[in-house]
Amino acid sequence: MPIKSKKNVLIVLTNHSTMGTAGKRTGFWLSELTHPYYALLSHDIEVDLASIQGGPAPVDPGSLEQDDDDVRRFLNDTALMAKVYTTIPINTIKTSDYDAVLFTGGHGTMWDFPNSEALATFAAEIYEAGKVVSAVCHGPAALLNIKLANGEHLISGKKVAGFTNAEESAVQLQDTVPFSLEDELRSRGALFDSAEVWTNHVVVDERLITGQNPQSAEGVGEAIASFLKH
Repeated sequence: MPIKSKKNVLIVLTNHSTMGTAGKRTGFWLSELTHPYYALLSHDIEVDLASIQGGPAPVDPGSLEQDDDDVRRFLNDTALMAKVYTTIPINTIKTSDYDAVLFTGGHGTMWDFPNSEALATFAAEIYEAGKVVSAVCHGPAALLNIKLANGEHLISGKKVAGFTNAEESAVQLQDTVPFSLEDELRSRGALFDSAEVWTNHVVVDERLITGQNPQSAEGVGEAIASFLKH
């Protein structure tokens, strides 16, 4: 059997494109894909993109307005854009093919990530195989209903970062999202760890890596790369 030389990371994007009943468009936040994606590539780590349903993943229109080098790089990166339009359905993926999974944020994740049994099963299998589970910003919504073989929530008793109540209030969406991410993470037994709004804050607890907000996305990618290199 050939020896696999490169590490492989699966980045999971939301399929959800509308902000509840408000009618506003949402999806995944682009820099939360591009920043860790290019960070991982710089360490010679291969990256695939998945979603719950597969197929095209919606980009939050607001994230295209950022003055960001990686956003501009994305718009000229036909290979990455093709991956966004042809994401792999998560229920077709083998955990043996990946060394880590990263759940990218964006408000769309609040509607579909917590409700996917396939997503929760995949993440639990990755973790129990001794691999890395990671998430950034609203991506930790994926962590809420992941249970391990012992029946415990994956995040119970672990330090976890994610989009804070203060940040949700700052963007005036606290009454639009279906739940408070910070409150729900705490309710599952997570030791919620936060910094000032809009500051880079990455938390590593064993093989669980989480970032607070878009400013933390590159740091999450670097933390994954650092773990996989050891």
